[in-house]
Amino acid sequence: MLSRLSRRDTRVSLRVLKRAALTCTIVGGLAVALAAATVPSGTPEDVGLSTARLQRINEVVQRAIDAKEVSGAVTIVARKGQVAHFEAHGLMDIETSTAMTHDAIFPIASMSKPITGVAILMLVEEGKIRLTDPVSRFIPEFADPQMAVPKRERRGGRPEDGPPEVYTIPAAREITIRDLMTHTSGLASGGAGSREANRVAPRAATETLATHVPKLGGAPLDFHPGTHWSYSALAGIDTLGRVVEIASGLTFDEFLRQRIFVPLGMHDTAFVPAVDTSARVVTLYRRSPDGLQRVDVPGWLDTQTLFSGGGGLWSTAEDYLQFAQMLVNRGELNGTRLLGSRTVELMASNHVGDLFAQAGTTGGRPGKGFGLTVDVVVDAVEAQESRSTGSFGWGGAFGTVFWVDPKEEMAAVLMVQTPGGTLRADFQNAVMQAVVD
Repeated sequence: MLSRLSRRDTRVSLRVLKRAALTCTIVGGLAVALAAATVPSGTPEDVGLSTARLQRINEVVQRAIDAKEVSGAVTIVARKGQVAHFEAHGLMDIETSTAMTHDAIFPIASMSKPITGVAILMLVEEGKIRLTDPVSRFIPEFADPQMAVPKRERRGGRPEDGPPEVYTIPAAREITIRDLMTHTSGLASGGAGSREANRVAPRAATETLATHVPKLGGAPLDFHPGTHWSYSALAGIDTLGRVVEIASGLTFDEFLRQRIFVPLGMHDTAFVPAVDTSARVVTLYRRSPDGLQRVDVPGWLDTQTLFSGGGGLWSTAEDYLQFAQMLVNRGELNGTRLLGSRTVELMASNHVGDLFAQAGTTGGRPGKGFGLTVDVVVDAVEAQESRSTGSFGWGGAFGTVFWVDPKEEMAAVLMVQTPGGTLRADFQNAVMQAVVD
């Protein structure tokens, strides 16, 4: 995979600023490596955390490594505006025994979605987008949507007959920006219309948002907008990326670079890792009965032109912490304000009632809700969460996760390169049990 990345076009390398030399600061007996970090370091006890208890993060990650559930990880935790834990664990590449580094670059998949959400909200604040706007205001192909309805299956139908055919009826209303941000649009979200969406709008690595997204407007929806919660893994948030382009006049990647990444000091975050950072890109693995097996970068991610707001970004733990800390600070980081405080509150509010909690295996559980591209803890006890009520965040397909806990003034990021397992939950528990003030 690394050789493949090294052959990628160098045109994005200008987006990546030179990092300062890696420095190591010993904090409370733990080695905390910070490379030109915007969020400063501090001792755990100064921010109400226990040094000894934070060590349990290392222990749960090591257990996952020993069980061959992951090859390595990077973990970072900040509280009250200071980094109290920052560790690299295990290997970034098993075959070459390359140790994980603090500045390792990971595909963050759906952790791209909250970044897209912030981009939309910045344009909402500027009056260029309204959450209630129909998507057709920006992309005319989304006018007059249809909804897919499965035809009745034949009696005695056999599995080889394939999925049931569908017919379409007019959707009850058009998709809005809010529908896309909350996964209540019905656009390519795993239902009856998704197969047809794949046919009319297949993803091609050589496409752009400008060529791909209008085709999605011709896809039948899985349900009437606003009536269900069902995850639109790529199509829904990719559509928002195209809306950003039209509303801002910039390509999506350039908007994120100019308006979010550079202001927050996210120097290693991009849709294509720069050539001179290829040695820091992790190898991807999947679990198998024979242990962890190396896998290639999937086709939907291996593109230099189709900038997916739904899942296309690469980043580091430290970079993503800058974004998370900005949300902890209600829209501001070290004098740079991306959003107003009320807008961050809006982002982190439950916009879908009980739809997310009732979505079963595709959604959350009682006590959870969904905001604008993030899940939300509505009731921590009912949700059986160690995070506080009001916490919000999201994860990615390769096992990464982040969350923001406003009550505890805390942000945490876990970067791994293997999906599944219990490490996300174990990491969350290890972080939250370290709070002692």
